[in-house]
Amino acid sequence: MGTYTLGAALSGALASALPRSCAPRQRKQKSGAPHPTGARVLRDSVEAGTFEEIFFVPPAKGETDRMLRAARRGLDAGRQLRREARQGSRVLNAVERRLITLTSASVRVFEEILTLARLNRGKVYPSYDHLADATGLGRATVARAIAILEAIGFLIRQRRFKRIEAEGAGPRYEQTSNAYRPMLPKSVQPYLPRWMRPAPLPDDETQRLVEHDETMTQMHAQLTCREWAEATVGGALGKVLARLGSALDRQERESQIDTEPLPISFGMKDMMSWPHRPTRFT
Repeated sequence: MGTYTLGAALSGALASALPRSCAPRQRKQKSGAPHPTGARVLRDSVEAGTFEEIFFVPPAKGETDRMLRAARRGLDAGRQLRREARQGSRVLNAVERRLITLTSASVRVFEEILTLARLNRGKVYPSYDHLADATGLGRATVARAIAILEAIGFLIRQRRFKRIEAEGAGPRYEQTSNAYRPMLPKSVQPYLPRWMRPAPLPDDETQRLVEHDETMTQMHAQLTCREWAEATVGGALGKVLARLGSALDRQERESQIDTEPLPISFGMKDMMSWPHRPTRFT
């Protein structure tokens, strides 16, 4: 005969008295079955070697130096904004709240990434351990710095995975180092000195760009899905999207149930114009 304790009695009474949505949920027990795939791959990862050609961009001469100066000026601007917010003389917007999170460690990690981009023609995919050894920072600090740079807009990060050789049952993929593309975000430019901001475009050039965008939008609206993919995206990704677009176009044509009426021949028109036989009512 089992022991029925007071705690078990209270739990049963509460479960029966409370509504089902308010009753305490029991944690689902793990079945012990393996993961369906077992692959040690993080979310939003792309296979290494399939996208780097269109992801990496070689920096122009002096571009990495301008990015580094902008990051350092952004660090100073963030400290000034934090001071003004602490004094109550300024209410920070969303961009400023992200900018005040920039730290000196983040700028140091960004400097190392820019160095790799300059030396390797934009191909940057270091591991956290490499960045930690090069900067003298901890691995966790490097991870936080990259997250801060990505949130502000100084970095575009893409997770990658690679195929591995394995025997027997088990995953055939594993996570590898991320790919990085340094950027100079437009949201930070208003907080830079005037001499570091790009010169504004002339009014006639701005109007020409607006008209060009409108023309391109009208042209793209008249294209099919396949033609749009071929016109806007190139490379291997463009070919895949073109095949998907062809399938969508074919499905759209097959789903049209309102067929066009058959044209009336001239003979039918003549017969319809004949006088009808009079009807005699008795």
